[in-house]
Amino acid sequence: MKAAPLAYLVLLGVRSAAQLSTPVPEASITVSLSPSETVVGSSSVKGGGVESFRGIPYAQPPVGQLRLKPPRKITSPLGIINGTKVAPTCPQFTGIPPVFNDTFTQLITGALATVFGAPLPASEDCLTLNVFRPPGTKEGAKLPVMFWIHGGAFEIGSGTQYDGSYLVTTSVALEKPVIYVSINYRLAGFGFMGGKEILADGSANLGLQDQRMALEWVSDNIAAFGGDPTRVILWGQSAGSMSILDQMGLYSGNNTYNGKPLFHGGIMHSGSVVPADPVDCPKAQAVYDTVVAEANCTQSNDTLACLRSVDYDTFVRATNSGGPSLASYNSLSSYLPRPDGKVLIDSPEVLVQSGKYAAVPLIIGDQEDEGTIFSFPQTNVSNTPSLVEYLSLWYDGATKAELQVLVETYEESLSAGSPFRTGSAGEVYPGFKRLSAIIGDILFTLARRAMLYDALKAHPSVPIWSYESSYDHGTPVLGTFHGSEIPAFFGAPQSFASQASFYYYTNFAYSLDPNESGSDNKYLYWPKWTEAKQLLHLLRDNTSLLTDNFRWKNYEWIAANQRLLHY
Repeated sequence: MKAAPLAYLVLLGVRSAAQLSTPVPEASITVSLSPSETVVGSSSVKGGGVESFRGIPYAQPPVGQLRLKPPRKITSPLGIINGTKVAPTCPQFTGIPPVFNDTFTQLITGALATVFGAPLPASEDCLTLNVFRPPGTKEGAKLPVMFWIHGGAFEIGSGTQYDGSYLVTTSVALEKPVIYVSINYRLAGFGFMGGKEILADGSANLGLQDQRMALEWVSDNIAAFGGDPTRVILWGQSAGSMSILDQMGLYSGNNTYNGKPLFHGGIMHSGSVVPADPVDCPKAQAVYDTVVAEANCTQSNDTLACLRSVDYDTFVRATNSGGPSLASYNSLSSYLPRPDGKVLIDSPEVLVQSGKYAAVPLIIGDQEDEGTIFSFPQTNVSNTPSLVEYLSLWYDGATKAELQVLVETYEESLSAGSPFRTGSAGEVYPGFKRLSAIIGDILFTLARRAMLYDALKAHPSVPIWSYESSYDHGTPVLGTFHGSEIPAFFGAPQSFASQASFYYYTNFAYSLDPNESGSDNKYLYWPKWTEAKQLLHLLRDNTSLLTDNFRWKNYEWIAANQRLLHY
């Protein structure tokens, strides 16, 4: 298979295993989950002695007749679980945008090769999680838990690719040690298939259901690793951040298990609401029908049963034919969470507006130039008519006249486009900066602001802090792009931005407040967005406060017309 363009992997937040901090086993350690179930892990030199337990199953393998079915709990003890090996990722969507031929773009993507690369080997038997903890942690330590949900447009990525050693060692240095958990969940056609057949079978939003079952595993088992199930913080980026909002909204906001909340706060990077049409909408049905045809199941009396019976390679090939990928011209994504009336009862923005979600304290923010990396392939979107045409393929619930009003709220001036605050620099093709601004705002930056105002109305007493990252300002063409924060959290040399973020995040894990009371340190006091409408502005060497009122005219249109922006 041809390798994906590196810029595409950047936008999806995917990291190569080769670039991660791979622990070097020193000694085996064990954790007993029950008298008949033990996990064998390892400590590492490279990870600062961090103890890791990898590839722990949290659900039955979703294979055979369990393919395209909700996850099921493991009912029999697993005996000795080898947690010293890297587990495979869930099957990936391999549809990719065209390889860029432009020399300048090739230079940019080549420069990113040291950070982003190809995904790990995949397996349908992939519902596993990883636990990282400080050296010497014992049962009963009751450390807060940072529960990582990876990004990847709900189509690619893996929890395995995000080594938690850096977070854990930094938390120990800050004297606020935490336990880190990362998960695999089903993706693309395996986890987010749509269609009336899926709806009737009760098998929608399987990836979200996987995430929920992993949280239940944490509730049942994390105390044995020294974690505190009453202090679980969801943490995610891109689709992982969107998943956090989905988890808050699942089952009309019921996040309890055995009578207790499964999570208690959230840290969300670059993702909030994904307004979506129902599971059985025409777009989702078209994807399902394509998959059925490619799997040679069209003549079957029960096409869903047929999909469950085809061999793995056939099903992978069929799901990858189900539609275009995230960065292609005519679609945001073929597979994404959609309302099914039971698990996700409505579109996320409606759940927030109606207050039907588990309102927990949040940290949420974006990169300044979220849209740049998405705009590279769209070289033919260069003026207002072509922009309207392009957006109409994404948002078929809006008329072209309505979308033209949106586009016209964005100036054609280069100085108004993204990467922001760069004058005329970065216009790699006519219209690039304007398109980058629009995409970044609709998908991330101004979608976040709209969600926060809706949350403030629904649950005014729940605290929320918000930020904007600008520490890569000046990077040619890209600016501070979508996914550019990932290296700072997973193995890159410490920068001021990563140090500040870990300071705020570990405080939040302990007290649900990013600020440390009574401390005299170099980090700025971060006011609640719910009080001051100010963002923590993360710069290269310092922080400041930024009022969250930029691009207000654009925001007003987006906030008032979310019903038109369904995928």
